[in-house]
This record gives sequence, C-alpha cells and structure tokens, in this order.
Amino acid sequence: MISYGKQSIDQSDIDAVVNVLNGDWLTQGPAVDIFEDDLKKYFGSKHVCAIANGTAALHLTGLALNWQPDDIVITSPITFLATANCIIYAGATPDLVDIDSVSYTLDLDKVDEKIKSHQFRGNKVKAVIGVDYAGHPCDWKGLREIADKYDLQLVNDNCHALGSSYRSDKQYAIKYADAVIQSYHPVKHITTGEGGAVLTNDPEIDAKVRCLRTHGMTKVPQQLEKNDGPWYYEMQEMGFNYRITDFQCALGSNQLRKLDEFVNKRREITKMYDESFSNMDNLKIPENQNSVEHAYHLYPLQINFEKLPITKPEFFYRMKQVGINLQVHYIPVHLQPFYREQYGFKEGDYPVSESFYRNEVSLPIYPDLSTEDISLVVNNLLENIST
Repeated sequence: MISYGKQSIDQSDIDAVVNVLNGDWLTQGPAVDIFEDDLKKYFGSKHVCAIANGTAALHLTGLALNWQPDDIVITSPITFLATANCIIYAGATPDLVDIDSVSYTLDLDKVDEKIKSHQFRGNKVKAVIGVDYAGHPCDWKGLREIADKYDLQLVNDNCHALGSSYRSDKQYAIKYADAVIQSYHPVKHITTGEGGAVLTNDPEIDAKVRCLRTHGMTKVPQQLEKNDGPWYYEMQEMGFNYRITDFQCALGSNQLRKLDEFVNKRREITKMYDESFSNMDNLKIPENQNSVEHAYHLYPLQINFEKLPITKPEFFYRMKQVGINLQVHYIPVHLQPFYREQYGFKEGDYPVSESFYRNEVSLPIYPDLSTEDISLVVNNLLENIST
C-alpha cells in the first residue's frame, strides 16, 4: 500500500538508537541535550525544549504564555485539531480566521478584521497561532506587524514546514514568532517516533516549558524555597510528564542531519506531480507565495469534484483498490461537533476553508517514494477523474 506519508529510516538511524540502548541512559540523558543543541543550530533559536509530542509542545506553550479564560487566541480552521485544542487546554477561548486561497495559510486581512471586531466588542485577543500549512510558511512579516500593532503574542505551528524557507531564510520561524512548535511524528520531515519541541528566544518561556515538562518540578538552587541537600526538589506548580526519551532524541539528531536531503526529495516529487497536473481542467496544484520555498510535508491537490463524473468518496475507494491510500488535510476545525456545540461555529463561517476541504486530496509524498509509485499515483488519478 502506498500511503500519503511515511518515515524514512536507514541503517544510520538504527545504529544511533542501538548505541543509546547499549548505554546507561534511556529517558532524560545526554542525547536529549544533544538533540536540543542540534535543533538550536539548524533553526537558529536561543532555546529549545524537546517534548513528548507536538500536541504537548502546543499545550505547554499556551501555559507558558499564560493564556487565561478571558483571552481569545486566533488560529486557522485548516489545521490538525491539536492547534485549536491547545487553546482550550490552556484555559483560553479559540477563534478562527479563514485561509488565503493560494497559500492555504491565514488570510492577513481577515486576521486584522477579526481582531478589530473583537476589540470593538470589548474582547481581549491575546495571541495568534499561524500554521505553516503543508510546508508553506505564513506571511510572517505581515503577522509580526499585526502582532506588534495590537500587542499580541505570536506562535508558529511549524510542524509541517521543517526545512522550508521564508524570504530566503531557513531560520525564519524564530525571527518572527515568540514560540515555535515542531512535531517529529513519523509522517513529518524528520521523526523521533513521537516527539516535538518548543523553540524560543525568550528564556522565561523556555524555563516555564522545561518546568512544566517534568511535573512542575525544579532542582535549580536559585529557585528553591529551601534546600535539604543534593537530592532535593520542589514542585512549585502543576506540571505534566511530557518528557522525551534519549533513544528518540538520538534518532532525531541523526534524522536532522538528513533534513535538507529529505526536503529536496520532496521537492523532486512535487515537480513530477506539478508537471503531470499543471494546466489541467478541474485540478489545482499547490503554489508558492510570499517569497517562500515550500517544504512539502503534504502535496495538497485541489480537485473540483463538482465538475467531475466521480464523487470524492468514490475516488478514494477506487484509488485504495489499486493500493494507493490517500488522505485529506483537514476537516475544518469549526465543522467538528465539539467546536460547533461549545463555541457556536457553523457551516458557512469560513467559506474558503470549506471549499478547500471539499476539494483537497493529499497525494503520497515522502523521500522513499519511488518513481514507479509516483507514476502509479499519477496514472490512476488521471484515469479515475476522466471516467
């Protein structure tokens, strides 16, 4: 079965993990520190805290930024549920802004309008979470200007965009956002199995995230109310067990050394897809906007099923019958029953996102995808939309 995404593991990854398994540390050991340092160097941040997964990283970021019940935090409807859920985890209120029809990231004009609308009603907008959807960075310069204009916090959900560039800069994310969230799930650009991180240039955010990662405990002498000895620790606030293991981080460091190679392979696959689908009726390939170099975590093809003799479910079924397992990214957040019932969202609220969802199909894209498999995907797709 050809999946939409898949990890790329070679012998060097296996050796890195086995080396840790043969050592003295399995949980929080030296490989965690090494991975965090490697991430700092590649992405240019002053601080990195590696965490159990991307959702945990989002959760702790909301807590570290001190989101409160009267705070509104804005994000995109086209994202994984965790991006919106973390706002609720932290105790704040989520709101959404529709996407741009080209980049599939937040529409900046609508962000500004939404903030003005809330302020007019006396509501407090605390933060914006921009999502670098599919590997296409948001217009971060514009988002930063909006954040400065309204004195807001800015978070980058960067989970799709490792290795991408914005304004010719691979280290763009930390230069615009107060905190950057990454995920190392197997379908992402690099993997630690499950894993994530919070990147920041703010030492206070990093210290808070590190404390909350391990049950709210600290052993830092300057932070202790008293000190009974070298064994002594204090729990000073409610935290969580969101730690990542040493062997996961050993895998992460080895994968990070191959990130540029992985992204280049994704771009090569994209070029083959683009050449097959460009200028075809009823198909829209993903585009680059705002001086970006796309990292292509996803290849979100838009197929206008309303003008085709096949429905989207039928198309998925036929492709699966020939061994091609497609996916859709994502069902818009505001259409989920929980968000409709709890926050009053309804169909029609975000028409660009809803149209995108109706048409979007994520084609297989990962570094180990063969030319033969790409041809199989292309040929079956074109055959099925024309019959």
